[in-house]
Amino acid sequence: MDLGLTGKVAIVTGAAHGLGAAISERLCAEGVAVAVVDVDADAAEAQASRLREGGARALSLSADVTNEAAVDGMVARVVEHFGGVHILVNNAGFTRDMRITKMKMEDWDSVVDVILKGAFLCTRAVMPHLTQQRWGRIVNISSRAHLGNPGQANYSAAKAGLIGFTRAMSLEAGRSFITVNAVAPGVIDTAAVRRLAHYEKVKENTEKTTPIPRIGQPEDVAQVVAFLASEGAGYVSGDVVHVSGGRY
Repeated sequence: MDLGLTGKVAIVTGAAHGLGAAISERLCAEGVAVAVVDVDADAAEAQASRLREGGARALSLSADVTNEAAVDGMVARVVEHFGGVHILVNNAGFTRDMRITKMKMEDWDSVVDVILKGAFLCTRAVMPHLTQQRWGRIVNISSRAHLGNPGQANYSAAKAGLIGFTRAMSLEAGRSFITVNAVAPGVIDTAAVRRLAHYEKVKENTEKTTPIPRIGQPEDVAQVVAFLASEGAGYVSGDVVHVSGGRY
């Protein structure tokens, strides 16, 4: 199926590993030029190099998405290099799990800032470009954790906030034919999840409690992101697509 994305330019944050890497690969397969953005410069360049080896147009950029100047400079560099920007995937984020009585301020601030402030700064930076061309796609990577998980007050709050941000932005941006949606993955079999000491228990529990009895794959999420970025999703906005195997 041709998603009508050939020639478009995408920025994917947190794209060096995991979901971000899978999303960048899927978009490149659809003919999108991708800016692989990550705070880890070496990992970003390694991912961009893999994409270029496959024939894609890819640029690596190191940027802290919580830094206003760094984000503005990153977007300007993408526009300079590729000639524009059409798609933003706000994927940057991480967990620092801890029960609330033991959670430190830096554990709260760092998780919330990267997920929420990062999405705000990146979205604000690309909006003038999307508005001027009257076409754009913003996809925010939330999580099933927006429904709440014990030990994840910081992460759950940030991912729930990202859904509110998505819906507010969809109302602001729609008049310019810009769609804004969120994807909420469940348990996905990324390298970070596989590094968990209790990975086998997580995998077993997921397979037992998920209506579709398997752990999710990064490609499951990437496929949905690609659709939401496509011409075919031009009348879908302000929505949240759960990629969780039916588990809520």
